Amino acid sequence: MELQIYLDGKWYPKSEAKISIFDHGLLYGDGVFEGIRAYDGLVFKLDEHLKRLWESAHTLMLTIPMDVKAMKVAILETLRKNQLMDAYIRVVVTRGVGDLGLSPWLCKKATVFIITDKIALYPKSLYQKGLEIITVPTVRNLPEAVNPSIKSLNYLNNIMAKIEAKNGGCMEALMLNHQGYVAECTGDNVFMVKKTGKGQTVKDYILLTPPTYLGALKGITRQAIIEIAERIKLPFEERIITRHDLFNANEVFLTGTAAEVIPVVKIDGRGIGEGKPGKITSMLLKDFQALTHKDGVRYTL
Repeated sequence: MELQIYLDGKWYPKSEAKISIFDHGLLYGDGVFEGIRAYDGLVFKLDEHLKRLWESAHTLMLTIPMDVKAMKVAILETLRKNQLMDAYIRVVVTRGVGDLGLSPWLCKKATVFIITDKIALYPKSLYQKGLEIITVPTVRNLPEAVNPSIKSLNYLNNIMAKIEAKNGGCMEALMLNHQGYVAECTGDNVFMVKKTGKGQTVKDYILLTPPTYLGALKGITRQAIIEIAERIKLPFEERIITRHDLFNANEVFLTGTAAEVIPVVKIDGRGIGEGKPGKITSMLLKDFQALTHKDGVRYTL
């Protein structure tokens, strides 16, 4: 069966789902999106994702032509039409059809489409062995220019960094902000773990991640990990982080909707910790995987 795509209130086969070449999402990257996951018939943190979608649209003064309830129905029905119990969900709202000028007010109505499909961002082996990343020259967008809290369609900053990572022989890139502090990776938030005691309990470690005002997205998975840390009494802080800090961390890992939780074992040629996924990372990954089957909206085919 050909994949079914939701587009402005109707479903079309993948080969027939089309938008206008005058849509400002295509012409200017004017629009917002969310990447969401479904696990065994549960759409993980759907309410949180849709809240962020509506907040992004509100900041861009982009009117989503349906309410949250209707969006939920459309997402769940798209999953059903594609017979998917485990899936990656891409919800996109563009400014809509306009002309060749930038003016958003010339676009009469936003375009909405929903894609549900399988995704595997990284090979399974990397979750067991760990990922190698490099720092790239492309600097993360200034928060004052393009606020990272907005999940916009304009991803050129991240794409340039991704290209540089590939050119450097890695699958992911570490991006710094204009001050040289760690911001995030091309599509993931960054965490580090530092041992503060003998390492016998979680209280002998501290979990750190950069504050979002330095240029990082307020990731849904990021927040889930922070909440897990609080629940298991793992000390946590948002803190300004440098590359030196990451190089000398006991553990480093990335989080994101597509990536979930993936350990990092080498940065810029420097081994991290023992050079293999650490026990705190493994613990958080296990708890996160359990959470993905509990926190969200359930559906049946």
